Amino acid sequence: MSKSTKFHGSSMPAQDEEVQWGVRPSGMLVQKRENDDYDGSGASSCGPMIKINVWNGAVQHEVFVPAQSTFGDIKKVVSQRTGLEPNEQRLLFRGKEKDDEEHLHLAGVKDNSKILLMEEPATKERKVEEVKKSNEVLKASEAIAGIRSEVDKLSEKVSALELTVRDGTKVADKEFDISAELLMRQLLKLDGIEAEGDAKMQRKAEVRRVQNIVETLDTLKARNSNPFNNSSNALSVTTKWETFDSGVGSLTAPPPTSSSTKVTQDWEQFD
Repeated sequence: MSKSTKFHGSSMPAQDEEVQWGVRPSGMLVQKRENDDYDGSGASSCGPMIKINVWNGAVQHEVFVPAQSTFGDIKKVVSQRTGLEPNEQRLLFRGKEKDDEEHLHLAGVKDNSKILLMEEPATKERKVEEVKKSNEVLKASEAIAGIRSEVDKLSEKVSALELTVRDGTKVADKEFDISAELLMRQLLKLDGIEAEGDAKMQRKAEVRRVQNIVETLDTLKARNSNPFNNSSNALSVTTKWETFDSGVGSLTAPPPTSSSTKVTQDWEQFD
């Protein structure tokens, strides 16, 4: 006995048309229509809508999808709720992990069924590493901020020393030495900070700042030890000599004067 398939009215497909079949929740095999594939949300549009309770730890997500959707469709909806990409998700139903292509109704998923959501181990490890790095950057930034505050105080002290030296007041060398020592300690603290990303740039900028202050301090100490060695503060002494007609007070001899008297000498010879 041969098996025959009957089509009624316009439901009969053309002879060369490829027929696609689907299975209803009741198990009935039916012909798929064009609008049975997907709607704009990424989930199958065929079948009644059902509610799926997706649990991620202690967090529950209620997902509404057509009954004949796939587990991959569930992942797409969950991605919009949690931010987890579909390839970062693992869906378990009745203790077994499900493939993306497997249909819900074929796996026994019904309205109000519970599906367990788990993250891929690699994704979890990556997130833990990201949180760790973020905490390290925050810790480094706080340490640099504390050093910056101390350097601000030392910078003000160096500025006060600069004003004193410029005024010509003698300053004890120990004042420069103490400030230089405190600045070097801050450099050592900066060198001991392990920083990445933005914190690394902050540390580098603060190191340059401390180095510039130390250089300024060395210049001030040298100027304080020998104030006349600096051309900007040295006195410019010039001497102007006044020239008199008589030549007195002049470094150059006066020009010879002409005389109307002519002196001649005749020597007498004796035998």
